[in-house]
Amino acid sequence: MKLREVFQGVYEVEDEEGNHIATLSIAPGTLVYGEKVIKVGGNEYRVWNPYRSKIAAAIIKGLKNFFIKPGWRILYLGAASGTTVSHVSDIVGPSGIVYAVEVAHRPFRDFIEKVSGKRRNVVPILADARNVFEYSWLLQEVETVYCDVAQPDEVDIAVMNADAFLRKNGFLVIALKASSVDSTRKASEIFEKEEAKIEETGRYKIEETVDIEPYAMMHELIVSRKL
Repeated sequence: MKLREVFQGVYEVEDEEGNHIATLSIAPGTLVYGEKVIKVGGNEYRVWNPYRSKIAAAIIKGLKNFFIKPGWRILYLGAASGTTVSHVSDIVGPSGIVYAVEVAHRPFRDFIEKVSGKRRNVVPILADARNVFEYSWLLQEVETVYCDVAQPDEVDIAVMNADAFLRKNGFLVIALKASSVDSTRKASEIFEKEEAKIEETGRYKIEETVDIEPYAMMHELIVSRKL
């Protein structure tokens, strides 16, 4: 059994089935989405499935600028049922916080049951990410805003939240689905236009983009910093 830290809080674990990326569970004995657990030295490492998480996909595709660290505060827009949030929770650890926003009631119920109810560092927020002032009273300034809402105005939503809550030099990260913006145009054209929209604000600089196919079709991860 081999264990190697890829980024702070993210590990490459090798077992008889091959290499996996994983996070050290802060809630041992609990699963969120049927993920594989590998035990090393008395610790539980939860395998991070790239087909279920765009952040995991980006890491496997060669992401260089990782935007989550132990102890950080993360605003996560589009939490859904909490698959990726649970791994972010592992990474930031007990001294960090994940503010997790989701607008749909059904996945939010699953999220409460499987994730936030078992992890003290996750704050569940049932709200529309377009209405930042509905939840502004709950938040402190954050180190990262991560947005995965699959809406035509996703970049506008992400920037609005980053303007309100992101610290200077913090990360604004967007998981952008081309077909959600415009299903009639080429993905490359959409990505180029939406990337330009971010930098044209004059408040954010793109550090890196990662094409995350084949794990998520017509998706790229845009990593930018607040100036």
